[in-house]
Amino acid sequence: MTVNGWIQILVFLGLIFLVTKPMGVFMARVFSREKTFMDPVLRPIERLLYRVTGVDENHEMRWTEYAVSMLLFSVVSMLVLYLMQRLQGFLPFNPQKFGAVTPEHLAFNTAASFTTNTNWQAYAGEATMSYFTQMAGLAYHNFVSAATGIALAIAFIRGIARRQMQTIGNFWVDLVRSCLWVLLPFCVVGALLLVSQGVVQNLRPYDKATLVQPQQVQTTGADGKTVTTTVTEQTIAQGPVASQEIIKEFGTNGGGFFNANSAHPFENPTPLSNLIELFAIFTIGAGLTYTLGRMTGSQRHGWAVWTAMAILFLAGVTVAYWAEAGGNPLLANTNQRVTALQSGGNMEGKEVRFGIANSALFATVTTDASCGAINGWHDSFTPLGGMVPLVNIMLSEVIFGGVGAGMYGMLIYVVLAVFIAGLMVGRTPEYLGKKIEAYDVKMAMLVVLVFPLVILVFTALSSVNGFGTSSILNPGPHGLSEILYAFTSGAGNNGSAFGGLTVNTPWYDTTIGLTMLAGRFLMIIPMLAIAGNLAQKKYVPPSLGTFPVTTPLFTVLLIGVILIVGALTFFPALSLGPILEHLLLAAGRTF
Repeated sequence: MTVNGWIQILVFLGLIFLVTKPMGVFMARVFSREKTFMDPVLRPIERLLYRVTGVDENHEMRWTEYAVSMLLFSVVSMLVLYLMQRLQGFLPFNPQKFGAVTPEHLAFNTAASFTTNTNWQAYAGEATMSYFTQMAGLAYHNFVSAATGIALAIAFIRGIARRQMQTIGNFWVDLVRSCLWVLLPFCVVGALLLVSQGVVQNLRPYDKATLVQPQQVQTTGADGKTVTTTVTEQTIAQGPVASQEIIKEFGTNGGGFFNANSAHPFENPTPLSNLIELFAIFTIGAGLTYTLGRMTGSQRHGWAVWTAMAILFLAGVTVAYWAEAGGNPLLANTNQRVTALQSGGNMEGKEVRFGIANSALFATVTTDASCGAINGWHDSFTPLGGMVPLVNIMLSEVIFGGVGAGMYGMLIYVVLAVFIAGLMVGRTPEYLGKKIEAYDVKMAMLVVLVFPLVILVFTALSSVNGFGTSSILNPGPHGLSEILYAFTSGAGNNGSAFGGLTVNTPWYDTTIGLTMLAGRFLMIIPMLAIAGNLAQKKYVPPSLGTFPVTTPLFTVLLIGVILIVGALTFFPALSLGPILEHLLLAAGRTF
């Protein structure tokens, strides 16, 4: 680890701190229907959308109606994306003449992935998806799935803030305002900034470049025979990359235009573009903590939640940076070890233009949030370095988190923390003037239990059956880590992955697709139930027995609850995966 590396990490956190208040104030004004500087342009567009779609913007919804609206919108969006992939060969803006996305299970997986804001990709984007599918299909979902997450977080915050009310807002209004006021304007500016750094943005057909020296490529045919082919030219993929890139990060989607994602120089060419993308990932999540404080009337509570997130972020990036800077112990006393130390540690799977510090930072940030974009290969990290992004997702990605999803996930842990504090003092727990009762805790525990259930069940089945183990390229504990990461990433709606696992198979496409749907919707419904229940409650003035949620003690308790729930649930699986691999590596054994 170097001083320069730490300066970059701390500068990044400082920028997130600075953007928290203005972003939070802006979103609070947008969703409270207060005037903003964008209203003269956006209000006429908003009214037109409501008039065309028949939405009554003054209609308030109970939590059940809010949930049904969200589910119906998601189902229709997923079906449209599936059909778009299957009919891709007949649709316009397809200069490469790509045919239908096949097989069917891959199209299902991708439709589920982008609908749930996961953006897991079991395909190479530049070799599979037409410009039409990329823009009208995937980019559309990048916006609306992110907007759905923001809307849900705002609905939960309203549930906390309101008193003796049956409603928590209007899903359609929250969705439209998330897109028009929050996502679109910032993405236009962000895309132009990325273009200024060299990120590609065009609609040209792919270029062909003649190689200076022909390459001999060997492939194995279906009959098992090796075929040697001489390659004389290279295809240079391009397209509407910058517009995809900014919403991929700002909306914490993560799905890249290119298979190499943000490690590709057309997506992320410079250190400044890297900083812009990192900044975009955390901006909304950080701002929502201030929105929470402003809309509930307890700004100190919002900062207490922000502090808990920041501490967990620093802990994760410290471990990842330390592990990667230390390098591979098996290379001790070798020329490779000297080279590794001179370059700053374990450089396998990393881009030289980013280095160790920014690779560790990006891996931590993208899995603290439900983003999943990568600028280095997590599979090539050291065991403990690779465990950090895995653990971040296992903690439900509440560390600033995905757009909206991180906030309502954190609020579930807040409910549990307040409940535990109530048990400590022997009275009914209270949260910002609302009593936390049995129904709220049951719904919160349902959210906590659904997440590990789908991960561990599918991981167990995949690790002991041929339809799962046949896809593993790395045996031993690392192979288990790859399977565990795949299902954790799916359930956490993250989308990043360890390499070395062939997931474009009927088993993995289908089960990871189902995992993504469960991780999104089976956790949203009980969360909305809590919001609806809290909105109906009377305000209870604080008393001597009320546990304050604005103090450092609350921040410590909140962090403890998050870590204990994650450790109790996943530690056995981690012990058989990255922890065991680290111990074996230290003992001189690898696979």
